[in-house]
Amino acid sequence: MALKDADLLSIQEVRDLVAKAKAAQQVYQAYSQEQVDQVCQAVADAGVRESQRLAQMAQEETGFGKAADKTLKNIFASKIVNDTYKGTKTVGILDEDPTNKTIDVAVPVGVIAGLIPSTNPTSSVFYKAIIALKAGNAIVFSPHPNASKCIAAAIQVVREALEKVGAPVDLVSGMTILTLEATDELMKHPDTRLILATGGGAMVKAAYSSGTPALGVGPGNGPAFIEKSANVNLTVKRIMDSKTFDNGTICASEQSIVVEKVKAAEVEHELTAQGGYFMSAEEKEKVAEFIMRSDNTMNPAIVGKSPQQIAKLADIQIPDGTRVLIARDSIENIGHADPYSREKLTPLLAYYVVDSYEEAVETANKLLSNEGAGHTAIIHSEDQQAIKDYGVRVYASRVLVNTPGALGGIGASTELKPALTLGCGAVGGSATSDNVSPLDLIDIKRIAVGVRELSEIREDAGVANCTATPVAGDEQALIESIVRQVLKEIY
Repeated sequence: MALKDADLLSIQEVRDLVAKAKAAQQVYQAYSQEQVDQVCQAVADAGVRESQRLAQMAQEETGFGKAADKTLKNIFASKIVNDTYKGTKTVGILDEDPTNKTIDVAVPVGVIAGLIPSTNPTSSVFYKAIIALKAGNAIVFSPHPNASKCIAAAIQVVREALEKVGAPVDLVSGMTILTLEATDELMKHPDTRLILATGGGAMVKAAYSSGTPALGVGPGNGPAFIEKSANVNLTVKRIMDSKTFDNGTICASEQSIVVEKVKAAEVEHELTAQGGYFMSAEEKEKVAEFIMRSDNTMNPAIVGKSPQQIAKLADIQIPDGTRVLIARDSIENIGHADPYSREKLTPLLAYYVVDSYEEAVETANKLLSNEGAGHTAIIHSEDQQAIKDYGVRVYASRVLVNTPGALGGIGASTELKPALTLGCGAVGGSATSDNVSPLDLIDIKRIAVGVRELSEIREDAGVANCTATPVAGDEQALIESIVRQVLKEIY
């Protein structure tokens, strides 16, 4: 039953949560690096311990993905993330440069607003909590309504871990009365210092429009280019591993395959052999009706569903053992009106055949310009020059080589920073192009000792013999005299 005045109650809840988080963070910012690392270890251990239970909860509540893969994501987001940054300095003095006489000091940003999606709900709680805590911050979560129960359970696991090590439990908390008004209040609250936004495009845009500094990420739409030198059997295995992992709910997963014509027959044979099903034109049209909603956003009815569930929804027949549905598409069709050229967080791939390497690069960029610019692109190749050229030219912040897109993008099968928030850079409307880490959640104060006097600066600038004599104390006259002297020497 809906709460009466839920909007007002939710706004008040957010104000209370932020106030408690701020008080907790003021205590926490006095913690040493050793104490901070103990807190993060406790949260990571709890995440591993509860990974299976929370994964099952997430799958049952959302209907997305697979519990076994969500278990692995929970472990990745807790243990792997924490292990990666265990030796990283994030408290106090980070670096001293005696030569240049500078000192870098870490300053926590304070209270962070964490927006949690329904596709990676519990794993995102652990990931964002750990990187926030590692950086000395508190975080208040805004859960996606379709995953509110499992997100609340994950938050409770984190809070219990904090309590066990004697840390303020309000360092991590979450909204329980979920309204758009409350999320808006959380993002715009004067004591919210930073927003970590992972979710739909509208929510990310709202984060950037809030007036609060934000790290938001846009959609993925990663093309996987199979270049003619690629090992086809291994390439297809990697693509299938990626697209079937948690039923494709990771935004770095492949959304399309681009293959050179000389390799197409071999690739198509291998895709079919490994469980790919090329839909007929009629089947393709039926499935297309369920990819996007009327408001032109991704339809949750297919997100994270198995091929069998999608086939039943679209009333088509597919072979037993089908792992991924594949739609042959035309480069000319690429555009916002073509659902197959969009992000599809489900075991569904578009398939494009091109005449040449140049056309492959153009197709990849056309797909990314359509959606997912700055996010992720993949290439499978043994040609080092082709790999480098593709990497330089493609419109993506992370270019993955000979690896599953989903696992490579988040840093599981590559040495990229382990993360579930993947920046898209300026081209994708994001404030960062990196995999977001604890170092993105601190400010760095720089202490700098003077090493030059004004006379030396003038000499270095070539204006030591300036003949004009400015009025004492008149800075504008000084500037004008320097400019005149420099112009005189140039001309």
